[in-house]
Amino acid sequence: MRILTGIQPSGALHLGNYFGAMLPAIHLQQEGEAFYFIANYHSMTSLTDAAQRRQFTLDVALDFLACGLDPARCVFWRQSDVPEVAELAWMLSTVTPMGLLRRCHSYKDKVAKLADGDEGSVNHGLFAYPVLMAADILLFDSNIVPVGRDQKQHLEVTRDIAIKFNEQYGQTFVVPEARIREEVALVPGIDGQKMSKSYGNTIEIFGEEKATRKKIMGIVMDSRTPQEPKPDADKNLAVQLLKVLNADLGKEFEEKLRTGGTGYGDLKKKLFEVYWEYFAPARSKRAELAANLDYVNGVLDTGAEKARAVARGVLARAKQACGLD
Repeated sequence: MRILTGIQPSGALHLGNYFGAMLPAIHLQQEGEAFYFIANYHSMTSLTDAAQRRQFTLDVALDFLACGLDPARCVFWRQSDVPEVAELAWMLSTVTPMGLLRRCHSYKDKVAKLADGDEGSVNHGLFAYPVLMAADILLFDSNIVPVGRDQKQHLEVTRDIAIKFNEQYGQTFVVPEARIREEVALVPGIDGQKMSKSYGNTIEIFGEEKATRKKIMGIVMDSRTPQEPKPDADKNLAVQLLKVLNADLGKEFEEKLRTGGTGYGDLKKKLFEVYWEYFAPARSKRAELAANLDYVNGVLDTGAEKARAVARGVLARAKQACGLD
């Protein structure tokens, strides 16, 4: 069983990334052939600063390796180091109806957020994002693709594209299955919305101590005094975040708020302490990796070689099927 997933280098990774994608990916290393890539081509739809893209790409590599990704148990590479994916994306685009892409939620949401609702200002990369995602998946004969509910539709598009290509040119691609991470709780941001870089409401995995403490202590609470019982304690943002990091301790503080006698300041201090302690081993590991970038780049280069060995075979099969060889 081959498992594939990717993550965009579009900014500092945060708790939502960690619990939603990184931790499940690390656990899946034990279940089959794990193929994981840093989706730097995808980042070009929204990030235009070249220096930032290089830095964010390196940061994703450091973060994943620090948090437990094992190069001995997975193939880990930069997307752009396997150029076959761009060639396959073009081939797939010739069997992909525009109507299918227009129905994608991510595209419709982007257009809806524009002041004039004019899709003419949306770049082709964002419109064709699901085709490149399909190429990422199909190029490696992926069996299982772990996705959150917000990416489920794109996986369904991948399946549709693979089936259409297979019908048109003969059996060529493995049709992948989604593995929906039902067990992953929504990680709220410090403003109550879903934690997302685009909302500016994140708690970074490897944030600076002083800045992160200030961010957590700045989470807005209501005006009730510590002595007042809070029957809606389960809706408290700090409690919800604490539960993500330590379920038992989160429930304990939820009950303390519910019965009264615990101040919000004490709760937020505890949240910071638990966060800081949770990632302490990973911070230490990341510092070691940052001091040995030759090793990190070697991991990515070796991963790219392994990935390309698979990609070349699948691309050759596709080119033969449609008469390009």
